[in-house]
Amino acid sequence: MSQLKSHPTATYHTTAINETGVNGVSYIKNAETYPISSPSLAEPTGNPEKFLGLALATCLNATLESIAKKNQLEHQSKVQVDVYQAPDTKGLKFLIDVTVFIPLTEKVDEKRAQAMFQLAEARCPVAKLLGNSENVNFQLVHEWD
Repeated sequence: MSQLKSHPTATYHTTAINETGVNGVSYIKNAETYPISSPSLAEPTGNPEKFLGLALATCLNATLESIAKKNQLEHQSKVQVDVYQAPDTKGLKFLIDVTVFIPLTEKVDEKRAQAMFQLAEARCPVAKLLGNSENVNFQLVHEWD
């Protein structure tokens, strides 16, 4: 295996490995193993779409939690990520809709909610990876179904 690139400023590192393709397992080196299968099989296992959605939802809401804490606000945000697989000119593509819920309260008006939303989108490492894609849409809502 080739030498790993050095990242001297990194504060965390993990190594994710897949050796079986879409049906089998993916794992974190020296840690957890995750059964995986094609989304077309409708099995109760992981797949790239699920992992991508969970990564973005968790990271973005954790970023919102940090912003709320820094501003001495109660963490009340929620994040839903819908990941769709669709045909593309070369294979498949993902279409991602991100819904961020920040309730309006005495301390959080529309302007503050919008500022928190934009700051979280700019700070979240996963949102930064995906946010410039035309296939990813972010929206802020104040009602949660």
